[in-house]
Amino acid sequence: MAETFDAIIIGAGVIGACTAFELAKQGYKTLSLDKGPEAGYGSTSGSCAIIRTYYSTTDSCALAYEGWFYWKNWADYVGVTDDAGMITYHDTGTLVMKTPHNNYLKDAMAMMDSIGCPYTEIAPDEIDAFIPTVDTRNYAPAKLVDDDGFGEPTGGTVTGAVRFPRGGYVDDPKLSAHNVQRAAEAHGATFRFNMTVSDIRRENNRVTGVTLADGTEIDAPIVVNVAGPHSSIINAMAGVADDMKITTRALRHEVAHVPAPAGERLNTVYSDSDVSTYARPASGDHILIGSEDPACDEREWVDDPDNFNRDFSVQWKTLVMRFGQRMSGLPVPDTARGVVELYDVTEDWMPIYDKSSLDGFYMACGTSGNQYKNAPVAGKIMAAIIGACEAGQDHDTDPQTLHLDNVGYDLPLNVFSRNRKLNENSSFSVLG
Repeated sequence: MAETFDAIIIGAGVIGACTAFELAKQGYKTLSLDKGPEAGYGSTSGSCAIIRTYYSTTDSCALAYEGWFYWKNWADYVGVTDDAGMITYHDTGTLVMKTPHNNYLKDAMAMMDSIGCPYTEIAPDEIDAFIPTVDTRNYAPAKLVDDDGFGEPTGGTVTGAVRFPRGGYVDDPKLSAHNVQRAAEAHGATFRFNMTVSDIRRENNRVTGVTLADGTEIDAPIVVNVAGPHSSIINAMAGVADDMKITTRALRHEVAHVPAPAGERLNTVYSDSDVSTYARPASGDHILIGSEDPACDEREWVDDPDNFNRDFSVQWKTLVMRFGQRMSGLPVPDTARGVVELYDVTEDWMPIYDKSSLDGFYMACGTSGNQYKNAPVAGKIMAAIIGACEAGQDHDTDPQTLHLDNVGYDLPLNVFSRNRKLNENSSFSVLG
């Protein structure tokens, strides 16, 4: 006889773990299944785990600002002590260069004003307090490392930057998922690993459970797809993909890990569309460097998330040398180190937090790359949508809202609908 749970969560990354936590706190008997060996083993572990408040819409900014309060007060959020250790959140703040590409951050500052999130404008001659050895010359547009003119200034200097003090990074993103796993288990949640879902069972347009690769059937009237880069495969199993205007795909990404210039260190999380990179400090006076996905960079979409090239490419050197345009003296090591992982992204890089056309089947998809910071609130979003829909509310026609207690903002959850209009204000990049 099949085991029975109130809800099955597919995926135990940080958002999946937070979803299990929030449902368990509401009394649901939950089972989290993940094909990896432990919580946060997949794309969560490959995240730069940056916490920031600036996005391309006010709703997304409010969501991210709310999330900052949970990372800042992590122990209070999880409410348990993990024997494996607890994460450290580094509240360094974030610094973003003003560029024509981001409208000199005028829109971002206006959105910060509207949600009450602080910021400070930084003059060009003040930037070196955050980025030692800074070169403030302009280098846009982005080029490939072998293109003519790569690394040559293109005229003028940056006009300044904006510092957002409420931001930073987490030192161990995989551990954050494990912390939340332990918090969920304290409320009765169950987690099982090395488990592959092979079928989403349904009857009369209602989900009835899942079947595992070994033939095991587990029953539940609620199934939540938080499968990261595998989310499109799970949606196809459930037969809901044709009912979605916004879809998800797995995208290969590289992040470089390099030492800072001798005797120096990066003092903030940093984003710069002039050199098309973002960066954050790493332990041992090192730096993590990622791409802001400029048009010149080829995007490598992956159909099979279990089989993709995990070797570094020329992109690694390109990232380091692009950031080296801004941080003079940045070494380019002979050996590439860092992370090669998959992001689960939508057409506009905004997530899907939603119900589906199959009753009882819910989705937290398209979250990789820029939603790690929102994980605690994403769990609350999913719990709110599930609770409303299971009580008979039609979230498609009568959208649920979530009050963000710390920000004092009512977040309309249909902005993350699978059938929303494309966000034309999106950066169409990891910035969201």
